[in-house]
This record gives sequence, C-alpha cells and structure tokens, in this order.
Amino acid sequence: MKTTSTCRIALAQMNAIVGDFEYNAQQARLHIEQAEAASADFVLLPELVLCGYPPEDLVYKPSFMRENKRQLQQLAAQVGNIVAIVGFADNNGGGIYNAAAILHRGQIVAIYHKICLPNYDVFDEKRTFRQGTRPLVLDLGGHKIGINICEDIWQAGVAEHQAIEGGASLICNISASPYHARRSEDRESMLETRARSCHAFLAYANMVGAQDDLVFDGGSYLYNPKGEMVSRGPFFEEALVIADVELPSKKASGQKYYFQHTYQLAHEKLDFQFNTKRDHRKPQINPTPGALDEILSALVLGTRDYVQKNGFKKVVIGLSGGIDSALTAVIAQKALGEDNVIGVLMPSRFSSKSSIDDSLALAQNLRIQTYTVGIDSIVSCFEQALQPLFEGTSRDITEENLQARARGNILMALSNKFGWLVLTTGNKSETSVGYCTLYGDMAGGFAVLKDVLKTLVYQLSKSINRDGELIPNNIITKPPSAELRPDQKDEDSLPPYDTLDRILTEYVENDKSVSEMINAGFDAQMVREIVRLVDLNEYKRRQAPPGIRITPKAFGRDRRMPITNHFTHIEINYGKS
Repeated sequence: MKTTSTCRIALAQMNAIVGDFEYNAQQARLHIEQAEAASADFVLLPELVLCGYPPEDLVYKPSFMRENKRQLQQLAAQVGNIVAIVGFADNNGGGIYNAAAILHRGQIVAIYHKICLPNYDVFDEKRTFRQGTRPLVLDLGGHKIGINICEDIWQAGVAEHQAIEGGASLICNISASPYHARRSEDRESMLETRARSCHAFLAYANMVGAQDDLVFDGGSYLYNPKGEMVSRGPFFEEALVIADVELPSKKASGQKYYFQHTYQLAHEKLDFQFNTKRDHRKPQINPTPGALDEILSALVLGTRDYVQKNGFKKVVIGLSGGIDSALTAVIAQKALGEDNVIGVLMPSRFSSKSSIDDSLALAQNLRIQTYTVGIDSIVSCFEQALQPLFEGTSRDITEENLQARARGNILMALSNKFGWLVLTTGNKSETSVGYCTLYGDMAGGFAVLKDVLKTLVYQLSKSINRDGELIPNNIITKPPSAELRPDQKDEDSLPPYDTLDRILTEYVENDKSVSEMINAGFDAQMVREIVRLVDLNEYKRRQAPPGIRITPKAFGRDRRMPITNHFTHIEINYGKS
C-alpha cells in the first residue's frame, strides 16, 4: 500500500488592494490558473486577500460584506481540480470572521474561521472579528491537511491540534504578516519550531505589498517535519512559489494536545487525487536581503503602493540640499520612475550656495525635473502683516517657522494645481522630539521617512552610493542644518544624532523608563530632556501624515499615547537619587 504522495504546493504572494474586490478576485483567479497550469495540487492565497488586509471598519458595512461574498462565490465557480485556499471575511454564524475558504471543482467545500486574533502592535483584530473555535482538517485522498490563518501559527496550539489529534501531515497557513526590520528572522525561528512541534510539513503563504503605513514583504515558506526550510519565496515582490514534497500518510496519534483551550476539530473529506503525471520540481530557497537593502526595499514598495493605490501618478518633494530630502527623492525615483518625481528648490536668504548646488546635482543624478521658487518675498509679506502684533518682541523660532510654512504652502499649492502628492521628508528622530514645523515641513500627504531614525538615514544613503555617487557626497558629509537662521546646525538644538537615536530607541521602541536609561549610563539631564520632548510633541505627531512602518514600534498604530498626558516618568522617585 502506498503511504506517500507527491504533493505540489503553490504559495501565492499576492498584492491586494483593500476594498477593490474585482481587482483582488481577478488577481486571485490568475494566481489559481497559474498554479493549475503548473500542475499544483493546491494553492494558498494570503489572509483576507479577497477584501484586502486590514479592512478595519469596512467590515461593518453590509454592502462591503455582500460584495465580498459575491466575489468569493464567483471565484469558487471558476476553480477546477486544484484545491484553492483563499482568505476572505465571513459573516456567517452570527458574527464577522477572518476566514479561509477552501475552493474545489466550482464549490466552496469548507470554511475555516481564524482562532487566534492578535491584539498587539499594529493589530486590532479582537475589535473587528469574532474568534473561531474549530481547527479544520481536510482529508485529501487519504492525506490530512490542516488549514489555519496567520496568528494561528504564531501561537502554539491550533497547528498542534491539527497535527497531533487530527493526523495532519501538512499544515497550511495563509498570512498577511506586516514587515519590520529583520522580521524574516522571527518568522523563520517560529516556523522551524512549529514544524518540529507538529512533526508535519508547514506551508506558509504571505501577502506582499503595502496598505497605508503597513508593508507586507512576502517571503513565503515551506518547512519539513524536521524544522528544515525547504523553500522560501522572494521578498517584496509578487510571486507564485512552487514546491514538491513527499507527503506521508499520517494517522491521529490518539493523544490530546492541551494548552489554554480545548478545541473540537472540524473534519472535511474531499474526493481528491494527487497529480501523478508530472516531473519533480526542485524547491527554491530565495536569498534574504541584507539589512539595509531590506529596509530600502520596504520603503520603495511602501511609497509605490501608497502613491499608486491612492490614484496619484506624480509626487513633489522640497529639495533642501539636506540628506533627508535627498534620501526621500531617491526612494521616490526608485518607486515611481524619474518622470514621476518633481523636486522644488525654495531658497531663502539663509540658504547656502552649496545647498542649492547639492540639490541640483542630486536632481541631475536622479534625472528628475526641478523648479525653483524663492521664499524671501513671501516671508517678508508674512512678517509685514504680523509686524503690528509682534511690536516690541524679538525674533525667535516664530520667524524661523514662517519660512518652513511658506515652503509648505508652496508645495501644497503645486499639489492642488497639478495633482502631485507631496512627500514630506522628516525623519523619526526629528518628529520624536518635535524638531519639525506643523503646517511647514510636516505639510504633505505621505511621510516616507516617518519611521527612519537619522542615523539610519545616513546608513541608507551611504549604502545607496555603493555602486556610484547617486546622492552627492557633500550632502552626506556636511553637518545637518535646517538653514532657518545664519550658521544654524541641528546640534545647536539637539544632542548628536547617534546619542539621540540610542535614547529614542530605548524610550520609544523598548519602553525603558528614565531611571533605567540613566542607570544604563546615559546622561541624566539629556535623558530627561529628550523624554520631555517626546511626550510633549505627541500632538504634532498626531497631525502628521502617514508613513511607512519599518520598526517594531512606529508612531501611530504601534504606540498610541494620549495627547493630554501628565504621566511623564520624570519626577517620580523610585527610591533612588
């Protein structure tokens, strides 16, 4: 009696658009057809791929859910002998569920509801979805296949039930797992552990693309029962990853797998035969990008998808001659092409000749169009209009901010007139401590570097220049300056960026207290001042445009702090001087 079957698995790394059911269904159909043409036995499409992830409160709209179900039924009717596992939102059973539909021979043969609903970091699924209760095991031609969704594989329990109690020799997981730097390392460690604990093959299909501030990086996987990687898909691009495995027959052990819940398994049996008329296809393990290349790819993909999915064709950037605007321009050019990026120089009487020359040199290297609009006359009009009110006061940051706001007005005027999306250029270090101007350099539609610390801005810029000087070297080497007053330098107002960024990482991303940071060796006065500025400027960040998440704790979805907040960590006595 034959105890193994050669199983061909297709993992579809698909880029979905939230709410665009026709597009998503069309792309799902194409991936399913490609998998069928490749003689795959079944194909996995990502979590909630039919409606896009995350749908947020759209699922509460009855018309949204009706269209979601209509498109699923139409898609199912076009599926042939292959088994397709498709993510969708289900509102059967008295609630709204994050679900997977199993499609075969024109029918929806089974539906699985996600059991583990994440409610941390960027996730808010317990607000949106009802929890499923029954792990699903499919019987395909005598082979047991477990189906689950994203977080179900990250938490021990669901997959183990399917493998140990249900006898599944293959666990299939469909995911929309958001990216942050080195996220693939976390996934690979988890998948290795889960494959071993289940002693089963594990197929993991991840979404690719971007939705608002989130980036999905693909990198789908297949692991064997020993916890060894068999296949890995490419990162940051759509792909159909195909691999063959020898799937053993496996019976339920009769053991119970206990953890925090006891589940009742759901079983479905399909009349199914594995394809035996094909040559063996060797799985491919695609390389993992280097740390800086990975982040740059995420920023490029996040920018491209935000611009294009929101209906824009061109973007406009204020080129200051500084490193932040230079890196933003490079990312935009890589994302959209040189014809779709416009640079605007807006010099004032404080702008140095080198800054203007550096901006023009950058634009020439990128082959992007530029315009120059001086701001001195505009700022003078502001100052004259305000002079009666400012009588008797000395010049201060107010006059400096008028320059930034004049520039913001110019960029927004160009956006209104020509339909160009304004890309802001501020980085995470500056927005953390409020070294930015509301309605000035913060004015715009998308903040490419919102989650990129200044030290990382320098690292990415140097990495970009590895194969030639795309960013003029003078931009990288000169001291950073806002050029809003004579001889101004960032370090007149801020600590050195390498020190600032280490403190910000500890406070913002690692949630360290003031006393913990001081005990770790940071200067006490500096720590208290930086923490004060971070807390004080929450109101600014709340009004900032969205930007790409690349760290485990970005401002916004990850770190939700009240604007009115008297808990500062600073004045509390913990029993230490």
